[in-house]
Amino acid sequence: MTAQLMLGKDTAAAVKADLDREIEDLKARGIIPRLEIIRVGEKPEDMAYENAARKRFEKLGIELNVTELPEDVTEEEFENSLAIKNEDPLVHGILVFRPLPENLDEERISGLIAPEKDVDCMSPVNIAKVMTGDEGFDPCTAEAAIEIGERNGIDFDGKKVTVIGRSMVVGRPLAMMLLQKNATVTVCHSHTKDLAEACRGADVIIAAAGHAGLVAADMVSEGACVIDVGINVGPDGKLTGDVDFDAVSEKAGMITPVPGGVGGVTTSILARHVVLAAGRKK
Repeated sequence: MTAQLMLGKDTAAAVKADLDREIEDLKARGIIPRLEIIRVGEKPEDMAYENAARKRFEKLGIELNVTELPEDVTEEEFENSLAIKNEDPLVHGILVFRPLPENLDEERISGLIAPEKDVDCMSPVNIAKVMTGDEGFDPCTAEAAIEIGERNGIDFDGKKVTVIGRSMVVGRPLAMMLLQKNATVTVCHSHTKDLAEACRGADVIIAAAGHAGLVAADMVSEGACVIDVGINVGPDGKLTGDVDFDAVSEKAGMITPVPGGVGGVTTSILARHVVLAAGRKK
């Protein structure tokens, strides 16, 4: 058996079709959705995401501006830059690339970003809304993982889902979002004693640990859905996920590739959040 591929481009196209109508309505009201990215330095992973977002936004007609700050930026300089974006009425969404350098207080900065412009769930206000199920902005990657599953016919209601990874960027909020969809969720991490057993009992496995090849074929039940959120750079410079794709795809029922899977949906979710923020603005 060879697993059905869940391709990011298909889900991204479906999201774009929805957004095209919403953006057209906003522009008819004189509102042009705009995202401000604040980036410190030029880390390769930041630049890759920024370039992907720019391409996606250009196709949609969303404005994107980048403020690049030096790696030795002071806390005061960073906060001043963020304050300008917070107060600018033409800015609807703000995305701060993380992790920030050690010379910056990321926890303090998280509390300063305007919650209504926090389109990737950095603010503790929006994190709290994820926990309670209130309307806010979920983390883009976590939402993308659910989106690609649902667009491919996965109903999480009642499903046993194993999430591998407990970061505040993906794993933890993703678990809470799945609970809101009535999934039965198991969260695994580096201290989990029998990871393979936790995975074998799952209808859906979502790998977000940042560990190349972590999920092997003997950890996956026949016909399970496997969503790979991991992004790792191999010795050959190529991107790989957290899943042993070649082996697992012979056993799973559905699987996302890396690249070409969840990562391709994340920028579409980011665009959706910017459009939502623009629409909510009075």
